[in-house]
Amino acid sequence: MKNLETGLIASCCASKVQDAGEFARGIRVKITQAVFGAFHHFELGRELDSRGHLDRIYSTWPWTRLKREGLPRNKVETFPWVHTPVTVLERAGLLPRRLSDDLGVWNAKAFDDWTCKRIPECDALVAIAGAALKTGKLVQRRGGKFCCDSGSSHPRFQGQIVREEYSRWGVNLPANDLRDTVREEEIFAVADAITVASSFAAHTYLEAGIAPDKLNVIPLGVRLESFAKTTEQAADCFNVMFAGSISLRKGVPYLLQAFAELRHPKKRLRLAGHVDESAKQVLGRLPLNDVEFLGVLAPQDLAQTMSSSHVLVLPSIEDGFGMVMAQAMACGCPVICSTNTGGPDLLTEGIEGFVVPIRDPGAIAIRLQELAENPEQQRTMGEAAQRRVQVLGGWSDYGDRWETLLQKLAST
Repeated sequence: MKNLETGLIASCCASKVQDAGEFARGIRVKITQAVFGAFHHFELGRELDSRGHLDRIYSTWPWTRLKREGLPRNKVETFPWVHTPVTVLERAGLLPRRLSDDLGVWNAKAFDDWTCKRIPECDALVAIAGAALKTGKLVQRRGGKFCCDSGSSHPRFQGQIVREEYSRWGVNLPANDLRDTVREEEIFAVADAITVASSFAAHTYLEAGIAPDKLNVIPLGVRLESFAKTTEQAADCFNVMFAGSISLRKGVPYLLQAFAELRHPKKRLRLAGHVDESAKQVLGRLPLNDVEFLGVLAPQDLAQTMSSSHVLVLPSIEDGFGMVMAQAMACGCPVICSTNTGGPDLLTEGIEGFVVPIRDPGAIAIRLQELAENPEQQRTMGEAAQRRVQVLGGWSDYGDRWETLLQKLAST
């Protein structure tokens, strides 16, 4: 299976070089996108727009939130009437889970209906998983191609592993909504292509029966103009960082356990992100000495915190591709990540960081101790991490691979 996953990535890289001349000759592919919120789709949108391919992008967030994403207003249309208020109420803790799930299902269908009524003819539609069942079929009937872009592992794998995690910690919450899974599987069946961001995610789709020739691995990038090293790490302390949703899915309890084992006279663990309900139910049972909860940080504050951290740890049990890894690396911060994050596609073991098994606080603790006791190794890894993301060119490599795939789809 590993050889198959490696082959998928190699195929993307090879086709990028092969088709570069076609774009140079001015071949344009008219692309429409659809996404819940923003995710990485506005990064893709900017890349496609810079290459002359983007016609428009539909989103469930309002323009007041999306204008900072860097696309012109005439390329962005919004349907914020369900997703935006639901997000606000969820973050305020004012929306029961069942009602939130019901509204999420309604939002997906209403957004699809809205998009279907207004989408112009295009060569291809790129829609985040769950967003465009009716619209994708319409594009296909018109002669275009439909590409489903998934930011995570296969929904059945994700549901199973999260349910296992909730059981391990005694958390009484639903892991996912089966209605979403069924809808996504319908989309997988009709889509002309499926894209995922890592070999780990690809493995879960192959295991679920998705045909290898339908699956494409395109790792995510990093916005280098926003994430860069701004300060040197202090020599008299050891700062550990986590960024993302503070949840069981992200493996935060294992990081807290590992950090408690770390021996250092001046250590600090900083957690940046929203604390979700699954974590709230277990944090009181975990060691929290020298731990700071920073909340959700603005990009500039996140980059500053990453720059002053000696290591970022992403111990997720399921993560299609943790963008915070590349962001931290761009800030000169080495990474310790689990096998289920996309990290193995991004970094080389022992060069820019370390890859550890899921649910293994002992393995995390060993690597934390190693870096804490070897400042020169930590500095060298941080420099290697910066070089690695510079080679990727921010999001340009990501845009190149997408352009290759879309040109290939449009020509068949």
